[in-house]
Amino acid sequence: MRLPPIRRTPKRQVLPAEVGGECVFCAIVAGRAESSPLHDDGAGPVAFLDLQPAVEGHTLVVPRRHVVDLAGLTPEEGAAMWELGRHVAAAVRTAGLADGVNLFLADGATAGQEVWHVHLHVLPRTPGSVLRLDAARPAERSALDVTAARLRDALGHARS
Repeated sequence: MRLPPIRRTPKRQVLPAEVGGECVFCAIVAGRAESSPLHDDGAGPVAFLDLQPAVEGHTLVVPRRHVVDLAGLTPEEGAAMWELGRHVAAAVRTAGLADGVNLFLADGATAGQEVWHVHLHVLPRTPGSVLRLDAARPAERSALDVTAARLRDALGHARS
């Protein structure tokens, strides 16, 4: 009897924290780098889908200003990030992507921070789901854009 081949899933890629000497999140905030945006009001924090989602709808919330870590945030920036994270959490439920949500923020290299611009992960969860951030895989931009549109719509409903 011949066994089927073992399917190996690709490892999470280590993506550059900087592109052309610029913080990748600053480039996204400024519109100089591609993203699948969920929220950008031009003043407060920005929300966009993670390029290597651990789960569908995995969103990053970042302050507009370049801030390396939590200690560098003003109380207002921190509050605005968590408030937007709360709204995105409601949106992933409204969009049918989750029954629960994990919020995760790695503060420093030891905690697993890879991009030196503070960011909050909003991670949708479903019953029986397994979440391992190191198991995240690259996604096609078109798939990210479809999910982003779904969440933008839900975010509008969640914020009203």
